[in-house]
Amino acid sequence: MRNLLAFVLKHHFIFVFILLQTICVWLMVQHNAYQGSHVLNSSNAVVANVYTAAANTKEYFSLRDENDRLAGENAILRNLLKSNYRVLPLKEYEKYDTLYKQQYTYVNAKVVNSSVNKRRNFLTLNIGSNMGITRDMGVICSEGIIGKVTDVSENFCSVMSLLHKDSRVNCQLKKDASFGPLIWDGKDYEYCLLTDIPTHAKIKKGDAVITSELSGIFPEGLYVGAIDSYERKQNEDFYTIKIKLGADLKKVNHVYVIKNKLKRERDSIEGKAQKQIDD
Repeated sequence: MRNLLAFVLKHHFIFVFILLQTICVWLMVQHNAYQGSHVLNSSNAVVANVYTAAANTKEYFSLRDENDRLAGENAILRNLLKSNYRVLPLKEYEKYDTLYKQQYTYVNAKVVNSSVNKRRNFLTLNIGSNMGITRDMGVICSEGIIGKVTDVSENFCSVMSLLHKDSRVNCQLKKDASFGPLIWDGKDYEYCLLTDIPTHAKIKKGDAVITSELSGIFPEGLYVGAIDSYERKQNEDFYTIKIKLGADLKKVNHVYVIKNKLKRERDSIEGKAQKQIDD
């Protein structure tokens, strides 16, 4: 306290000057409309900038909650897409009398770990068996497909990325409907290869590539990427197409896990058919 008083006494003329200046400004503003309006406008601008900065700061720190909320809303909206439903005929003789039964549902999740620079790349999601997640479920984001679930614990699951040497996803050309397996050659994380496309297929750079119903884990028609280039290798009767992936697997954060309600039934019937073939 003694030091404070000593400081004030030592520099009292500065404080007196500031006080007098403040009084002068106040008198000028109070008795001169022109100067008063300018000071008021300037103070309003300063206050507005302070409020704007405060609002931007608050918005920045609430981005995580906002992203989680939007991811939840997107999952709800995806569950309402027509592509998630299969058409059921009501009666055999009524050709156009049908109803819809939901086949696919979506659960939003967050990526907590991932890699893109290995030959076998995986992602870890923050949901597991407690949310009904099982192996072989498809995983997508808003820009495209990501991969499929391979291992599940109670609270987490591991996803085999498209950027994995053993990844195979049946995809098709959107315009031509020619299909083949989508694989990764281990080079660039932004590109995959669509193989076994017949030479009579109509291919054009920039055309979209989508998921095929043959994949068994993805609904048909989900965006995969766009054609970057294509070639026919020597002694092969098929095209190999380079695909620019829609999803940036290096930056992906929020994803959706796809539950196929009919997968177990389909796997069972296909397993029986394969057993008959093998026998």
